[in-house]
Order: sequence, then structure tokens, then C-alpha cells
Amino acid sequence: MRAVTVSAFTADLLAGLRSRPRRIAPKWFYDAAGSRLFERICELPEYYPTRTELAMLAAHAQELARRVGPGAEIVEFGAGASRKVRLLLDALAAPRRFVAVDISGEHLAGAAAALRDDYPGLEVETVVGDFSADLDLPPPRGCRIGFFPGSSIGNFDPAAAVALLRRFAGWLEGGALLIGVDLVKDPALLHAAYNDSQGVTAGFNLNLLVRANREAGADFDVDAWAHSAFYNPPLQRIEMHLVSRRRQAVEVAGERFEFDEGASIHTENSYKYTAEGFAALAQQAGFGTGAVWIDPARRFSLHWLQPLTQEERR
Repeated sequence: MRAVTVSAFTADLLAGLRSRPRRIAPKWFYDAAGSRLFERICELPEYYPTRTELAMLAAHAQELARRVGPGAEIVEFGAGASRKVRLLLDALAAPRRFVAVDISGEHLAGAAAALRDDYPGLEVETVVGDFSADLDLPPPRGCRIGFFPGSSIGNFDPAAAVALLRRFAGWLEGGALLIGVDLVKDPALLHAAYNDSQGVTAGFNLNLLVRANREAGADFDVDAWAHSAFYNPPLQRIEMHLVSRRRQAVEVAGERFEFDEGASIHTENSYKYTAEGFAALAQQAGFGTGAVWIDPARRFSLHWLQPLTQEERR
């Protein structure tokens, strides 16, 4: 009998639904439809992180270019549409190569093609993969600078964030990491950012169930689920959930799961930090204290991190 191949998404989905509390990892948001929805989220008036970070990158582009130096290689983790890296590329002196890493291959291919058209002298390489696991990155060419914008580090709990930063330090091989970090702020601003008036974030969250139906043989009734996002002050994080509107049973890849009315599937955390708190976290991961930029409204921060040498760690 031929063995049935289970995709990584299906295997992770099943494991998450068997666990308590039930969960789906946020990395699975980004199929082609989810990636497009996220690009729409970034344009919403309530969603401050993208426009704030773009303004900061534009304002500090020349200073960042001096830190990067000429002939560097830029590796963007979770590249998506690679919109923000353009502000860096425009300021850099003869960058050697841009390596875009993303879990959504279709979305990545389109973004890379646009970059090749707009930067004909730049070598653009793509790596389809999960940066939270092992990656097969090409050998570096020149000083390797990591770029991790969008406060995606907030999707990881603090222990996992330290582990991820350690992994980045290994991949950068003595280079540096430019990372965006969302800051602790008024909960009302956070609530609005994750509960937009147009319902785009709700559609982004619910698209996980659409993907499960398409790719994992599930039979979720999407209308029987509601988007929920709220700020958890003691843990300093936004939580996103999918909440069952009624008592129901769902089948996924032949396995049956029962949900009471009000039961939830936890789909995302987005941790918020103080600038000092994140610097301390980065130090745990083997990075030294680097430059920090904060926008005038103190909503968002950019951190320039360089791995400590073995002597500095002693």
C-alpha cells in the first residue's frame, strides 16, 4: 500500500488542534491569498506599524547605509513583497546581492521578479523556507546583513524569540541584523490596529480555515467562526483567535474535532516591547547593545544588532 504524504501544513494543523489550548502557528497565514490580505492590512489607516517603519527607514536610510557599508549582501527574513528593503537598496553603495526568504513561494517569486526589473544590476536570489526552522541559505557573498522588519519577532514568545535571534546570528556569520520591533503603547491603539473597521484582519485570520479546507481536507464552515483580537497586558501581547460561534464538529484529514460554542483556536501572538526590554532580549541571544531608533510618537523602534565575538561573550 502506498503511504499517504501529509504536508507540513496539515501535520502542524493536526498537532495544533490536538493540543490544549488549540492553536495554529501564524506562519501558515501566508499562502498566496493570505499574503495579499496582509499587504492590504499594511495599507489600513488603523495599522500604524508599516507606515511608521517605512517613514523611519526613509529618515535613517543614509545612516543605515553607512553602517551596512559597500558591497554587502542583504538577507530579508519573511520578505513578503520586499517593499521596505527598497528604501535600503536605494541608499546602499553597490550591494552585492539580495536574498529574499519567505514561506510563500508564489508571493516571493512575484516580488523577486519586480525587484529584478527595478534593480537590473542587483543579483536577487530567493529561498522558499521557514526561517523559524533550518534554512538552506546560499554561501555568503561579502558582509551579510540580516533584515527582519515588521515586528515579526513579536510572533514568537520571548524564549522562542531568543532562539530565533541566535539562529540569525549564526546565519549572519559576523554581519549585523536590522530588526523592527513594535513598542508597548496605549491598548486602544493596539486594539484598533488588529480590529480594523473594514474587516481585512478578520478575513486574514479566517483565511486559515479556507486554507485548511483547500489543503488539509478540512470541512470548516467559515461562517461559523469569528475573528477575535485583544491586548493581554500582563504578557504585553496582542492575541488573535478564531472563536466558534456554535457547538460544532470539524473533520481535518479524516480526523474529527469537536468545539463548544465560544471555544477558540489561538492563531497569533504579537508581543510588544520597550526598547530597553528588547535590547536585553537580544543580549540573551548573543547580540551586543547597538543603535536604536524610535519614532517621535514612540510607537515603533528599529534596532541595529551585531553578534558578540566569543571574547566579548566571556
